Amino acid sequence: MHTINKETLAFLKDLREHNDRDWFTKNKPRYELAKDNVKSFTNELMKLLNDHDHIESAKVFRIYRDVRFSKDKTPYKTNIGCGFTRATEKLRGGLYLNIEPGNTFVGGGFWGPNASDLKRIRNEFLFNADPFRKIITSKKFKEYFGTLKGDELKTAPKGFDKQHPNIDLIRKKQFLIGRDFTDKEMLSKDFLNECNETFKAMRPFFDFMSETLTTNENGESII
Repeated sequence: MHTINKETLAFLKDLREHNDRDWFTKNKPRYELAKDNVKSFTNELMKLLNDHDHIESAKVFRIYRDVRFSKDKTPYKTNIGCGFTRATEKLRGGLYLNIEPGNTFVGGGFWGPNASDLKRIRNEFLFNADPFRKIITSKKFKEYFGTLKGDELKTAPKGFDKQHPNIDLIRKKQFLIGRDFTDKEMLSKDFLNECNETFKAMRPFFDFMSETLTTNENGESII
């Protein structure tokens, strides 16, 4: 059974208390074990995801922070993040797993859509947001994710009527969904399956976005 080890959690907790190079150098073997643990978990999760999605690759992100333009000069992240890349041009959106004491979550969506993608999504909502609203108000969506998250404009984007009935969606700059897990849940033997089921529950959201972003406003394929 693939699980996140309690030693991985303990290392990340200790790193939060001792975020400096000397401590990290002395504890590098603990980091390597934690990284290998998460990598093994991620690879097993990728196999499960490919039963209901098409995942091209999985990646465990570097723990070293880029501090060049940050006021926070601590050299290391206190989480281990994992990203999953969906395959083919038809499958849009990113999947993410965050392992972190007190802040473990499974997430997905569109963190920084480019200008053309964002305009296409907004134009879809300008025309009709009913199918999307049905997805994000469904019982299963609410059970797993609560509400749609992401940064948004304070007013209507340029060229859009601020009185439009779908302006709450049109104002969004990001489209993110996620589910939080406690440390106890993250260490449990059921965590792998719960991650898989959570990603599976994202599919209606991703399917809507993928269809929107791979067609024009007449519903014709652009890829």
